Amino acid sequence: MTAPEPTVIIEARDEIVRIVLNRPHARNGVNLAMCLELRQTFERLDSDPGVRAVFLSANGPAFCAGADLKERVGKDEAWVRQRRQASFAAYEAIERCAKPVIAVIDGPVVGAGGEIAMSCDFVVASTATTFRWPEPRWGTVGATQRLQRVIGKRHAKELLYTNRVMTAGEAHRLGLVTRLVERAELGAEEARIASAIATAPALAIELTKQAIELGGETDLDRGIRIEMAAIERNLSDGSWRAGVRRFADPADDEQQKE
Repeated sequence: MTAPEPTVIIEARDEIVRIVLNRPHARNGVNLAMCLELRQTFERLDSDPGVRAVFLSANGPAFCAGADLKERVGKDEAWVRQRRQASFAAYEAIERCAKPVIAVIDGPVVGAGGEIAMSCDFVVASTATTFRWPEPRWGTVGATQRLQRVIGKRHAKELLYTNRVMTAGEAHRLGLVTRLVERAELGAEEARIASAIATAPALAIELTKQAIELGGETDLDRGIRIEMAAIERNLSDGSWRAGVRRFADPADDEQQKE
């Protein structure tokens, strides 16, 4: 019996890993299997010392068409509840991954696809990308928490209430998309970001992400304490000395420009 095709493909290139949503026949609609695979994949990457950065993209013309509601036909409320919990666990695994996680998006992004993108550290999108949150239209509730935290409460309400399509340009202006490039430039932009991340010591990047995430949950005074704790851990590792040597080397002009 032929094994089912994986809903998520893992492509490793040295220290960089690409995670590819792989249900192009369903416009990468999120089903239970994809939720479980995403969670397992990111929990594994979280503890892998050989991984420096993770890029999340998709096969096919759409990044993600949202939750695959077809799998809910004939199911009861208990099943739907467990399915939603599985999706939340998948988003959380992406968000909690200690490595930098960058979404590289092209084409339509709908509902749960937006949740996946917003769970990443930042989003690189082509100018052909669009976003839409139709949850209320389909009689369900979703995207009420991450979306307002990214673009603001009023913008989130307007998009959720109306099912309006948001262009990549608008998403860029509102801060949902961090870098906006032409479709033909997506691969090159991903490579540039991967190269930039790889030049920094792994621990410094990991601690930076951790300090930002923890600091965002508290006030500035406590945030500074979080940063000092990260600095102490970094100092005890000793890898900071290599950065000082690179900066002090007058021949290394490119590093100093960084």
